Amino acid sequence: MTDSERGQTMAQAETGQGDAGRRDGGAGTWRSGIRRAIRVGSRLGPWKRGLVLAALALLLGLLMLWHAQIPNQILNLGSLVETFLPWFGLFIPVSLIGALWRRSASAVVALLLPVTVWLHLFGGLLGDKSHADHELRVASHNVGADNPDPVGTARDLAAYGADVLALQELTEQTRGTYERELAKAYPYHTVRGTVGVWSKLPLSDTQPIDIQMDYGPLAETIPVDVKTGYTRALRTTVATDHGPLAVYVAHLGSVRVNPRAGFWTDSRDRGAQALGEAVAAEQNERVVLLGDLNGSMDDRAFAGLTSQLRSVQVVAGDGFGFSWPAGFPVVRIDQILVRGVEPEGSWVLPATSSDHLPVAAGISW
Repeated sequence: MTDSERGQTMAQAETGQGDAGRRDGGAGTWRSGIRRAIRVGSRLGPWKRGLVLAALALLLGLLMLWHAQIPNQILNLGSLVETFLPWFGLFIPVSLIGALWRRSASAVVALLLPVTVWLHLFGGLLGDKSHADHELRVASHNVGADNPDPVGTARDLAAYGADVLALQELTEQTRGTYERELAKAYPYHTVRGTVGVWSKLPLSDTQPIDIQMDYGPLAETIPVDVKTGYTRALRTTVATDHGPLAVYVAHLGSVRVNPRAGFWTDSRDRGAQALGEAVAAEQNERVVLLGDLNGSMDDRAFAGLTSQLRSVQVVAGDGFGFSWPAGFPVVRIDQILVRGVEPEGSWVLPATSSDHLPVAAGISW
């Protein structure tokens, strides 16, 4: 190798080392910058740390506080939030863990808002308000059209011993099974379409309730006998020792969640309005409404009902009383509402072969 070649090689080596040094220096600067940022963040006072967490906590509290202001015009978002409103409380312990990890006093203080709002909305449901004494026991169950064991379901319900039992989602194939299995426990019963009432006390004045499952200009063209076949609400009178009790049974339209329509509740909302109008026209002061209403009573769609009737779960229940889905209940859509009688207790019964849990209540005069 000539002297000239050796010089070029040495120059290239020096150049490469210089580039490597610059690269190492750049990476070192980046790492040192991160370390400085961490040190600066750790030196911030407890009131300046976790400001993002504090802002999120305040937003959570305001969301729960002003849930009624969330518009339904956008994908029915308001009703969707209200359906699962109790579960927003789960964000509180998660936020608290984050605030403690960041040692952020501002985030901890901000959490006082969602905690206060949640307790105001749902704190009353945390204790057991039921009483042992009651004069009449009622129960309601969506038995499920696809129930694989209607015989077992009927026997479980009979064993519970309610004085008045309301069933929803009866089919032509299973109706006879329930009539046969419940006959011994309940000498009186009435069925209209897919809903029915079984009672230990005499029944009278049974009539279907139109909850507007058929809607639009073609609804009037459907024959009455066809409509009767899939009636989903009825009203009957139960003869008690304290006088007549008006009992309504309803299975409102289903709801759907999809990307285009959002939280679709049109059929259910029409039914809730029609049912509210029927209750408003009821002459009997004593009313019990049982059924699968496909919604939480926090949902604004039921304002026409909740303004007239009281939820037995709210007044005399133990906990939230979630009833659906049976495998892991997350919402109470099976309801018992009353007027003119005193709720004494409210319970969710053990699971049957349905995808809903049965619900029951004790009432007195």
